[in-house]
Amino acid sequence: MIKITEASIEDIAKIQEIANITWPITYGEILTSEQLEYMLDLIYSDEALSKQIQNKEELFYLVSDSESVIGFIGIEHHYKNEAITKIHKIYLLPETQGKGYGKTVFESIEKLALENNSNELLLNVNRFNTALNFYKKLGFEIKETVDIEIGKGYLMEDYVMGKHISK
Repeated sequence: MIKITEASIEDIAKIQEIANITWPITYGEILTSEQLEYMLDLIYSDEALSKQIQNKEELFYLVSDSESVIGFIGIEHHYKNEAITKIHKIYLLPETQGKGYGKTVFESIEKLALENNSNELLLNVNRFNTALNFYKKLGFEIKETVDIEIGKGYLMEDYVMGKHISK
């Protein structure tokens, strides 16, 4: 049974722990180690996470099974003041893959989105990330290709993917 609970400042260390496990596996063959380290610090430092959680720029949730926390998500309802829920972050520990947890988490995100009057889910995915196929299986479609400058000459080379949802 998967449980999703809203995260707080007290959960920052757990979010960082999961990011530090999942990012090298997810992006190790896509990004240089320098870019990986830079992005982890940029996105998951104590300061960055505290600001996002306190200002509710993103709503963070911990994903747990019956034994422990196995992942986290970061979502934003009313993205750009539209009926869109943007999935900024979704990371589950590698040992959970292939067990249906990812699909269950997306179902929970969709439910949260509908409760907040969204009619679309949106996410960015690195163009070389193997998760791209998983998102397509869930019904997401590529809407556009973007290159996002993040500092120090680094780019995020992403697809923006969307999925229409309804009650």
